Amino acid sequence: MRYWLMKSEPTDFSIDDLEKAPNQSIDWYGIRNYQARNFMRDTMELGDLAFFYHSNCKVPGIVGVMKVSQLAYPDKLQFIKGHKYFDPKSSPDNPRWVNVDVQFVKRLPLVSLQELKTYSELGEMKILQRGNRLSITPLSKYEWDFINKIQVSS
Repeated sequence: MRYWLMKSEPTDFSIDDLEKAPNQSIDWYGIRNYQARNFMRDTMELGDLAFFYHSNCKVPGIVGVMKVSQLAYPDKLQFIKGHKYFDPKSSPDNPRWVNVDVQFVKRLPLVSLQELKTYSELGEMKILQRGNRLSITPLSKYEWDFINKIQVSS
């Protein structure tokens, strides 16, 4: 099993939206970064767990847990002309972008980015690295366990 941190802007798609979605599941659409795409396509496995992270908002941070419920498949939005995720260089025969499905597991009390930064134990966490803007990043088991321990003690 692997662990992930997956970002979404709550004005686009929030933990509330995931919890209310049919079967509490959604395709994690719109990823347009090759490294993040490769994580989904090449590394994610069924049952992998991810922290749902609200980004680009007043108080960014971890707000929930979800799991990978379907392996990578072509992101349909890349083929819709006029859509913000349309890619004219992608075709159904040779899709450039993929998504995975994720399913709601549980809500968490907010662990803000500022709080994450206070723990030296999380110093290697990708989201805390200068210049890292990836929407999907791997977490070590240690980081996953440490953040879950923060939740228990909060």
